[in-house]
Amino acid sequence: MSGKVPQRSPQMGHLSSRVRNVLRGPRPEAVPVLLGRACALVGLLDVAAGVFPRFRHSRMHAIAEVLPGATGPFAAALSLSAGVLLLLLAHGLKRGKRRAWRAAVVLLPAGAVAQFTYRHSVIGVLISLALLAPLLRHRDQFAALPDPRSRWRALANFVLMGAGSLALGLVIVSAHPKTLVGDPSLADRITHVLYGLFGFEGPVDYQGTTSWTVAFSLGALGLLTAITTIYLAFRPEHPAAALTEDDEARLRALLAKHGGRDSLGHFALRRDKAVVFSPSGKAAVTYRVVSGVMLASGDPIGDVEAWPGAIERFMDEAKAHSWTPAVMGCSETGAEVWTRETGLDALELGDEAVVDVPDFSLTGRAMRNVRQMVKRIERAGYETRVRRVRDLGETELERIRQAAEDWRGTDTERGFSMALGRVGDPSDGDCLIATAHKADDEPGPYGDLKAILHFVPWGTDGVSLDLMRRDRAADPGMNELLIVAALQAAPKFDIARVSLNFAMFRSALARGEKIGAGPVLRAWRGLLVFLSRWFQIESLYKFNAKFQPRWEPRFVVYRASADLPRLGLAAMQAEGFVNMALPLPRFLRRRTATRRPCPHRAPERDIQAA
Repeated sequence: MSGKVPQRSPQMGHLSSRVRNVLRGPRPEAVPVLLGRACALVGLLDVAAGVFPRFRHSRMHAIAEVLPGATGPFAAALSLSAGVLLLLLAHGLKRGKRRAWRAAVVLLPAGAVAQFTYRHSVIGVLISLALLAPLLRHRDQFAALPDPRSRWRALANFVLMGAGSLALGLVIVSAHPKTLVGDPSLADRITHVLYGLFGFEGPVDYQGTTSWTVAFSLGALGLLTAITTIYLAFRPEHPAAALTEDDEARLRALLAKHGGRDSLGHFALRRDKAVVFSPSGKAAVTYRVVSGVMLASGDPIGDVEAWPGAIERFMDEAKAHSWTPAVMGCSETGAEVWTRETGLDALELGDEAVVDVPDFSLTGRAMRNVRQMVKRIERAGYETRVRRVRDLGETELERIRQAAEDWRGTDTERGFSMALGRVGDPSDGDCLIATAHKADDEPGPYGDLKAILHFVPWGTDGVSLDLMRRDRAADPGMNELLIVAALQAAPKFDIARVSLNFAMFRSALARGEKIGAGPVLRAWRGLLVFLSRWFQIESLYKFNAKFQPRWEPRFVVYRASADLPRLGLAAMQAEGFVNMALPLPRFLRRRTATRRPCPHRAPERDIQAA
């Protein structure tokens, strides 16, 4: 296994140059972005023209009324519908999506025909053709393939579009105060909107023809919600990629040779990830697509000399789908290779706590708190066991699996970059499990089991912490007890290094609390401490620091600073802190947990109220 970063040999330099020139991230081209923004602008104008009566009689309406959608006696409803559709298409056009391009190409000529038929508006036709012409001319830039999707997207569309239609409907109902009869209450207005979305007359009355304008507008919103939901429900599925058995076997072969390089390497075997291999097959990058972000984690797997080939394939895939490429938690070496080969940027995200087993000891003042806690728990009657997964019986493994799920503490599973997503799989026999036990007068559903730690292999001489779970009724300090037990038992398993939790922004927290820290650093630390109320930032740092580890920096690799908010949201979704999907009922998740396509979900790497 080579331990060096690939140098700029003639062959490597040629590859690096080619990758940088061709794959400097799949940045959206200027034309798709401009056309997407143009469609969004037209959509906003159409929505405004359909909602606000003053806008329809303003100078702006002289422009808006000839835009696609503002046609004939149903101008308000058609303008509103076209505006919403164009707004929905704008994001897809910016990303160069083929389906969004097809929809826009159909919508614009339809608007042009309507302009000429109902209004005899040559200007309206010209504007439609002015938008259509660059779409047709640059059609080769709209070739991005569809994103992963499922039938749940239709339900999500129904909920979101329904909520948006309700909010916009309230604006429509309230936008005609001069013709409003009486002073209807908010409840009456909401009722009128709900009735109008289904095509019925509500309790709110208007003078003149305003009632028809409101009725057609609300009906158009309801029809638009129904059509888009039906379309999403019956369109072909593009399910999220998953790790196949062949892919997993190839990754295990790479890890057997090069798994000692990265402590996160074994987490590439999560079965809800996809993988791309280098042309030689000697390296691979695993990833998951979340909200249009192609999110890799850790370093590429395999021979460092073959990393550029795998990275090239990764960037090719991102470009084909117009996904935003990003890497979470790569090492310093990985960040160097990623940035050099692709032109992406890197930012230090935090530090990984690594304990060298030969140097670990409970003696000394620095370990006093840990030592006292461990001794107190041992005097309370707790005992620990550290074993390989292959040494446990199936009955005990099943009990551990169920306990780990029931003790999770959150409705949503957490973990992506540093979680394997399963416990006790027969293929993971080298994983290490540390358990805490205490006999009770009234044994619970899991017998005397009180806490669990699960470690995955890190090469042949290390392990990396996967999950930490404890019975909430057990004494505090279970995690400290099991970490110490695992570290003390490590030599028996020929383990020389143990990777613990990842401490996000660790250096900022450490430097910000020291004497002499500047106001900016102190303010940054204060913000991190505040955010720790919801995310385990400071608590994880302090918990890790108890064991006197060495800190290994980890980086996030990204395309542009403007992508960081989107990348942050995608990472939080992947890690389980933000749930944008509707989860299956708990009993269904348990039933499908042992099937390969739906493996055990990713347990979080946290301290669980240590």
